[in-house]
Amino acid sequence: MLLLVLGLVWFVVRYQRGQLRQQQELAQVQEAAQQQALAAALVAQEDERQRIAGELHDGVGTILALAKLHLFAPGSPPSPEASALIDQAVAEVRRISRNLQPATLQQLGLAQALRALVQAVPADHGPEVRLEQEGQLGRLIPPHELMVYRIAQELLTNGLLHAQAPHILLRVGATPGLLTLTYSDDGLGFDLAALEELPPPGPHGQPVGMGLINLRSRVAVLGGQLHYHSEPGVGTRVEAILPVTLLPAGTPTPTFTLNS
Repeated sequence: MLLLVLGLVWFVVRYQRGQLRQQQELAQVQEAAQQQALAAALVAQEDERQRIAGELHDGVGTILALAKLHLFAPGSPPSPEASALIDQAVAEVRRISRNLQPATLQQLGLAQALRALVQAVPADHGPEVRLEQEGQLGRLIPPHELMVYRIAQELLTNGLLHAQAPHILLRVGATPGLLTLTYSDDGLGFDLAALEELPPPGPHGQPVGMGLINLRSRVAVLGGQLHYHSEPGVGTRVEAILPVTLLPAGTPTPTFTLNS
C-alpha cells in the first residue's frame, strides 16, 4: 500500500511538472510569435515610410519645381507671392521626407542624427531641448540604429505634443552591447496608474504610431526594458534600456533598411 501511494504521488508530481513545462514552452512559443509579428509590423511601417518619402521627393517635389519654372516662364509676369508659397511647399516636402527617412542617420550615424533631431525643434517658440551623450556611441547595425532613432523620435514627439514642458532633456548612454536612452522633462506629467491600463504591445487591434503603445512595441522588438517615472504636475522621466549590436570598426556605410 505504501509503495502504491508513493508511486501515485510520484506520478502526480511528474504529471504536474510535465504540464508546467508544456505551459512554459507554449508561453515561450507565443512570446516568440508575438515578437515576430511586431517586428514584421514595424518592418512594414518602415517600408511604407521609405515609399512615401520617395514619392514626396521624386513626385511632389518635382511637380513643385516644374510649377516654379512655368511661373517664371518668359512673357509671364512674375508673382513673388506665388513663388514664396512654392518655396514654402518645397521646404515642407523636404522636411516631411527627412522625418520619414532621415538621411543623416544613414550617412553620419545615430549620434549625429539625434543631434539633428534635437536641433530641429524651434528655439524661439518651443521648449529648450538638450541632448547629452555619455560614452562613445559608434555605428550600430542598421536595424538597431533605425529602431533606436525611432524610439528617440517617439519620446521627443510625445513630449512636445503633451508635456507642455519648459525644458526637455534627452540623454544617451552607451556601453558595449547596451544603450540607455533617457527622456526627462519638467512638464505636466501623468498618472502612472492610467499607463498600466494600456494593452500590451501587439500587432493586432492597436493603431501603429499611437504614442506610448508604439514606443513599447519598438522597445519590445529590441528585447529591451522601458521604465516610466511620472507624477501629475511634476514632470516625466522615461528610460529605455536597449540591447544593441555595434558594427565592426572600418565597416563601410551600410545600406539602411530595417530588413538588414
